[in-house]
Amino acid sequence: MRSVTVMRTEIGSQSFLVWSSVGGLTAEENDQGMVIADSWLVDEGRVRGYEMHWDRFSEAVGSYGVDRAEIAEFRAAVTAELPRTGAWFPRLELLAGPSPRLALRLRRAPRLRDTARVWVADCVDPRTRPRFKGPDFAAQGRLRKQARLHGADEAILLDEDGHAVEGAFSSLLWWDGGDLCTAPDDGRILPGVTRRLLLDRAAHLGVTVRHMRVAPARLTRCEVWITSALHGIRVVTGWEPGGEPAPPAPFADGLWQAHLDSLLAPLPAR
Repeated sequence: MRSVTVMRTEIGSQSFLVWSSVGGLTAEENDQGMVIADSWLVDEGRVRGYEMHWDRFSEAVGSYGVDRAEIAEFRAAVTAELPRTGAWFPRLELLAGPSPRLALRLRRAPRLRDTARVWVADCVDPRTRPRFKGPDFAAQGRLRKQARLHGADEAILLDEDGHAVEGAFSSLLWWDGGDLCTAPDDGRILPGVTRRLLLDRAAHLGVTVRHMRVAPARLTRCEVWITSALHGIRVVTGWEPGGEPAPPAPFADGLWQAHLDSLLAPLPAR
């Protein structure tokens, strides 16, 4: 299992800071009403895909009328606030209301995992805005809770035809022969940053990438990865319901995760 240092000093395990152009980031008790979010791992002041996360967040909050100038000021304040020591999993948020507000939730990073069991959801993907992170967190959270009741770590979402789409809070990739496969970028999946980095790596290495959706029954015979900004790659080791074990995972040799780790870069200067 990968090791990330977690400091237990200077800042509490979580804090909630709301942005205003007058007061900057200030602590607030009312942390309800989130409609858009984005998050990533900060490990000793290093981040992977920082620009990509901000681009995704900016596009999402822009659809709620937040202008680019305010986003730029918020970004500068967040960059200055992020800790440079320890392991963190901060979350950007847009709070709903008559005047939408930007916020930063500073959270300690949980323990990183490199494997996971998955549960195939017993309903059609309930999300209404899958391209954005945040609007459907309540429904996604309920599915992950169901997954855990089945002894799994993540839920696999299905489309109306019973094909796997992605995880409740993760992207889905799998190996078919020597080809790396994933769902099509058709607006029905979240544009995962870690997924994008892996697909770019595959293209650079000359690995064939196929965009498709398949039934979970087929996936149980493949090496399957669920990916996220927090964990990077988690190799699926078993399927629920039914307790079916996953086949051997020859591509999980550490090289792909090592590539992701190599992309961790220092945060911009304060």
